[in-house]
Amino acid sequence: MQTRPFGSTGAAVSITGQGTWYIERARKQDAISALRRGLDLGMRHIDTAEMYGNGAAEEVVGAAVQGRRSEAFIVSKVLPSNASRSGTKQACESSLRRLGTDHLDCYLLHWRGAFPLAETFTAFDELRREGKILSFGVSNFDVDDLDESLALLGPGKLACNQVLYHLKERAIEHVVLPWCERNNVAVVAYSPFGHSDFPPPHSKGGVVLARIAAERAATPRRVALAFLSRRSSVFAIPKAVSLAHIEDNAASGELALTTDELARLDAAFPRGAAPSSLPMI
Repeated sequence: MQTRPFGSTGAAVSITGQGTWYIERARKQDAISALRRGLDLGMRHIDTAEMYGNGAAEEVVGAAVQGRRSEAFIVSKVLPSNASRSGTKQACESSLRRLGTDHLDCYLLHWRGAFPLAETFTAFDELRREGKILSFGVSNFDVDDLDESLALLGPGKLACNQVLYHLKERAIEHVVLPWCERNNVAVVAYSPFGHSDFPPPHSKGGVVLARIAAERAATPRRVALAFLSRRSSVFAIPKAVSLAHIEDNAASGELALTTDELARLDAAFPRGAAPSSLPMI
């Protein structure tokens, strides 16, 4: 599995990781086995959140990394409703207990809420100094939020921005992705196959995707992930529970698309006009 530096942290992180949204709905042992197989294949970036299953997803991740914590780069998130200075620290402690670890590799604000960013960032910085998190970032932040974050923190502090990004939703390419690249902030693509919205094989874009996949002896999903990670700032975190899907996701990390293939996909899935606000789910 190919790795690249995770923004300003410099940590070598797999370009394809493992998401866990709704993973608690699967049979627990299947979910654990899938995450462990992902680790076997080098997908060390595991993303979770206190929101997912009200902490149940974190418990699944904790069981999966038991005895293998050093192999994993674990990211979790605090809900905006908990993101006061004291609430953030309490939420982090709860996540650490559910995960069975003494630290998170990165801790994110899930989306912008009512609490001032200064409060949340103060808590993040205190947690970092205490060794309970190694870095911190944000999720679902548009450029104005990112500008405010930079003004509060200064350069080199914000590790990542986790955003909605897939073939049919490329809004971040207008301003958010360039901002992150200028400021050495990793971009993490959640729902990289769309949220139950992967291009059907007989759709205009789906036909192009299928042709490229056939030419490369790959699958359409593998090609889709390779398209997203074509830029050196981007990481993707697809969720999978079946071992076959895990192995297919991992194989995307070794697929480098040609300039022609990228152009064909760009034409088949145009990014469209810049939106008035950042899309999120």
